[in-house]
Amino acid sequence: MNGSRGGETPDEANTLPTEEALLTTAPDVPPRITRNYPVLLQVNLVTTTKVEKLTSQYKYEKWNFNGSVPGPFVRARVGDVVELSLTNCDKSGNPHNIDCHAFLGPGGGSALTTAEEGQTKTGRFRLQCPGLYIYHCAAAPVPVHIANGMYGLMYVQPAEGDLTPVDHEYYVMQSEFYHEPPEVEENGRPSSEVEFSYPNALREEPSVVVFNGHESALTTEKPLKAKVGESVRIFFGNAGPNLTSSFHVIGSNFMKVYRDSDVLSPPGQFVQTVSVPPGDTTMVDMKMLVPGTYTLVDHAIFRLEKGAVGYLNVSGDPRPDIYQGTEPPAPCVGCKLHP
Repeated sequence: MNGSRGGETPDEANTLPTEEALLTTAPDVPPRITRNYPVLLQVNLVTTTKVEKLTSQYKYEKWNFNGSVPGPFVRARVGDVVELSLTNCDKSGNPHNIDCHAFLGPGGGSALTTAEEGQTKTGRFRLQCPGLYIYHCAAAPVPVHIANGMYGLMYVQPAEGDLTPVDHEYYVMQSEFYHEPPEVEENGRPSSEVEFSYPNALREEPSVVVFNGHESALTTEKPLKAKVGESVRIFFGNAGPNLTSSFHVIGSNFMKVYRDSDVLSPPGQFVQTVSVPPGDTTMVDMKMLVPGTYTLVDHAIFRLEKGAVGYLNVSGDPRPDIYQGTEPPAPCVGCKLHP
């Protein structure tokens, strides 16, 4: 078993209680783990491809885990043994695997989990380190698998002393897509489907930068929600594959920031913007004091024109003691930041 502690044998994992992981799709997060003992945590992932919405104009064939981009959120605990089974149902013939940044051992589990079409591969990995970790496909060519949507997050709670509970926890993942111009169909109109562009990806010139897999995923479709007086935690990951994110929520400061998802050190306090490089994560806590719409952005701000916009809608009574004007608010016409 990869990552077993000194003196342990792989068979000892079989003595642990077995538990099937509760997997959720972004922006939802599984409930916090309350047990105080380790388990053999079964995580079942399936790879497929699906042509689906990328922007308001275009569809794109995404490669995915369990039918979604990003893949499911996994919640575990230090000491758990993750029994990860990967089933490859991708009919294109591409092999797939899992490189999880929480797994200690060569390739992060990728060599043990590489599955050809129709195969299931299983590996066991004892979790040693708390924090929020990215997992992704690392089958060759690795950048292409990531660029097409094969990534997700795993949160490993400390064995003792997990973070203070909050009212809402959300899963947000930034990524880029690189596509060629649409082909012209027989009727002379551009196609509604676009294809991956290796040259654009190599030049690090994305066509689309989004939260949770496509444009409008966190705006018109599934905006985050809270009420005045409630606390919100965002588990934020940057899948890349190329760009560093400057994660910011317009109208709010992060009361606590667990930089690089370090949950053991004291958190940063009252931070405005967090830098998250590709393959890294952060966790931020906010207290919502004033009702209205708060906008999630990458503060490399032109990326909002490529889709990097999300909303956190806060309901409740006004707070003129904190925020007021002499006239009603009047957002500018066409503004994507202040709906």
